[in-house]
Formats: sequence, C-alpha cells, structure tokens
Amino acid sequence: MPTALEKDKNQNQRVLVTGGTGLVGSFIVRKFLQEGYPVRVLVRPTSDRALLQKPEDRPEWAVGDVLDVPSLEAAVAGCRYVVHAAGVVSFHGADASLLTRGNVRGTANVVNACLYAATPKLCHISSVAALGRSAARSPGLQWIDESQLWEDSPLNNRYAVSKYEAELEVWRGMAEGLEAVIVNPSVVLGEGLRERGSSALIAYGLQERTFYSNGSLNYIDAADVAEAVFRLTVGAFSGERYILNAGRISYRSFFEKIAALGGKRPPTRAVTPLLAEAAWRWEALKAFITGKKPLVTKETARTSLLEFGYQNEKVQKATGMVFRPLEETLQRVIENWQTEDVKIRP
Repeated sequence: MPTALEKDKNQNQRVLVTGGTGLVGSFIVRKFLQEGYPVRVLVRPTSDRALLQKPEDRPEWAVGDVLDVPSLEAAVAGCRYVVHAAGVVSFHGADASLLTRGNVRGTANVVNACLYAATPKLCHISSVAALGRSAARSPGLQWIDESQLWEDSPLNNRYAVSKYEAELEVWRGMAEGLEAVIVNPSVVLGEGLRERGSSALIAYGLQERTFYSNGSLNYIDAADVAEAVFRLTVGAFSGERYILNAGRISYRSFFEKIAALGGKRPPTRAVTPLLAEAAWRWEALKAFITGKKPLVTKETARTSLLEFGYQNEKVQKATGMVFRPLEETLQRVIENWQTEDVKIRP
C-alpha cells in the first residue's frame, strides 16, 4: 500500500522554488526532486545555474523575477507548494534600497501571488537575523528562540530589518488565509561557490590566513535546511516559524577544524575590537577608491565579536530531525571542492 505522502506525490504536486540557483535553493530543489516531486524554478535570464548542472538536476525553468508580478504569477500557477528562497544578502549600507526591494517587496509579491492562486502552501526561507538582537540585555552569551520579539536595536543591521519586514508580509498573508511556515536558518554551510556567501568562510579557513574573530558562529548544513524545508512544507505544519540551527562554535575552533581537514595552517591571531574597527574603516576606504563592495563592514566587524546562540528544539520536536555533525559537513564540502579542482586542472 502506498503511503499518504506517496499518494500526494502521485497527484503531480508541483513545487515552485524561488532563488533555486543559490546555495540554499539548490539543495531544496535537489531534495524535492529526489523525493519525486516535479520542481519548477523561477530564474532570471542572467542567473548563474552552476549549482544545478548535474545530470540528476532536471527542474523545469520558469524565466521571471519576484519583482515582476506577471512572471511570478505565471510561475505560481499550477503549483501546490511554493518555497521562497530568493533574497538579497548584503551588509553594505549603500544597499538599503536593494534589500527593501529584493527582500520585502519581493516577499510581498510572492505572498500575493500565492493568495491569488488560492491553492499553494508557502514555505518562506527567512534568517535568524529576522529574530533581532537586543542591546539592552546584559553582556555575555544571549540565547534566542522562536518566541523572540523584535526590538529596535543598533545590533540589527539593514539586512536583519529587511528580513524581519519580509516576515511581516508572510504573517500578513497568513492572516488573509494563506497556509504558510517560516524557517529561520543560521549560517548555512554547503557546496556553494567559494567566493560567495557562507562558502567564503570555509574558503577562508583553507587559505592559511592570520586572523580569526573572537566571536562564535551558529551553523547548519544546507542539506539539513533542505530536509527541514521538505518536511515542514509537505507535512501538516502551518502558522509557525522554526529556527534551523545545528550548533554553535567559536570562530577559532571553526577555522581550526577546516584547516585540519584541508591540511592547512589555521589562523593564529584573534581580532581585537581595535583591529575590527580598523578593518572596517580600511575596507570602507578601499570600497570608495575601487567602487567594489567592502569585505568587512562596520556592522559585520562589530557583530562578529558578539555571542549569540539559537535554540533548535522546536523544529527537532516537530520533524524528528537529527542534524549532521559539523565535521561531516566540512569534510564533504572540502572533498567536493578538491574533486572539482582536479577536474578543471589542465
């Protein structure tokens, strides 16, 4: 006898994924395909599809944009599930309007398209940044869970504000009858492009650099994000948010693990508050001269020295998930990159 889930899949329950060409989105696309669901990916004509080029990665491509309402509505039509993974990640002050358009207006458009289509269930990929950080609490490690209420704080950068405001659009949609869940991943680690996003952290650990931050990193494997999204999307979950975080580790230990796995020398000098201040000012000057975005901003330099932890009990209890160990994730990513390097070596 087929299970209820298998019957559901046999009814051709198509999934639309926005942001499917990014690190998180590509893992989500691959997970649904592996489970037998037809997947449609909303993609811009200029999007880099490098992360979905394996023979088994065969989604349906729908050319469009979350800011182009007609193309978005056409992509949503006929889908039972919508996973909204598209978004803008930037900690550069000059990108404030870009963050508002991409994260807030884009999410509002997705919510409206789902309401217009009447049938889809939405899974919105948010961020732990949307939970906010309080500057009023006592110094030291702050633990945050799903009950955290947003507070205006100098620790909440413009990216965090945009993700919080995007979530408000999803809650608005739920108030209007939309079936939806929200997930809040921490730093997502996986086989992404080395120069982009969180993958650059792993790449940094393989470059035998000198400095590391005194702060800590909350992390989760991209494969675990995809698994959680799959279970929460096709399961009987709605009207809730879920933090996706496998654990917390100091930056020093994080880079030491990467270096050990890659046979490299780890960073040995901690970034002091004085060095952090100097770093973002130097990067700001370089950005002014070259026109390129700074690698370190005022916000990232200061928050990297802080201590926050994110609870994961809610999603584990709801889905029964057990998250992958960090060492397993790092080893897989490093081995994958090494294999790719061999393939392209002349």
